[in-house]
Amino acid sequence: MAESGGEEVAASLGTSVLERRLEAEYARSVRTAYLIVGNRQDAEDAVQEAYLRAWRFRDSLEDESRFSPWLYRVVVNACHSRLRSEIPHRDRRRDLEQRDDAVDEDGVASRLALTDSVKLALASLPTHLRVVVVLRYYAELPEDEIAAVISRQVGTVKSRLHEARRRLAEHPALRPETPRESATREGAAP
Repeated sequence: MAESGGEEVAASLGTSVLERRLEAEYARSVRTAYLIVGNRQDAEDAVQEAYLRAWRFRDSLEDESRFSPWLYRVVVNACHSRLRSEIPHRDRRRDLEQRDDAVDEDGVASRLALTDSVKLALASLPTHLRVVVVLRYYAELPEDEIAAVISRQVGTVKSRLHEARRRLAEHPALRPETPRESATREGAAP
C-alpha cells in the first residue's frame, strides 16, 4: 500500500532529519517565541510545547520545502496558547522591565540584544501585530510564509506590518531625541 501526503514527506524527511532540522531551528524558535510572549521562561516552554506538537504531528507536513512556515505556525500557536491561558495569571511584563541576560550555548541572548526601548515598544503592540513583526524581522520569513503561518492572506500580512511599523514609529520609546530634550535631561539650559 502506498504512503500518502504527509506520511510520504515524513518518511522522506526521516526521523533523524526532522530531529536535525528542529535542532537547527531551536535558537530562532526561542528568539521568535521570546519576542512574542515577552518572557524567556515562557518562550522556552512554548518552544518545547511546539516541538512536541511538531514531532507528534510531523505527518501533517505535506511539503518538505514548506518546513519553516510549518514549524513557525506550530511555534506561534504555542505562544498564542501561552498568552491565552497561563501568562495572564501573572505579570508577564515583569521580565520585559528587567534585562534578560540569560546566556546559552548558542548565544541566543546576545543575539537578542534588543534595546530596552525596542523591547518595550514591541511589547506594546497587540499580539496580532507583534507576531507579524517578529516573524518578518526576527525570524526573517517572507510575507507569503508569514501568511501561511498565521493562516491569513498576504494582503493581511502586509497591512498588519504597515500598521505595526506605524505604531512603532509613533512609540515614545523609539522617537529620536531632539537636541533640546537631551540638553534638558543633562541639566543644560535650552
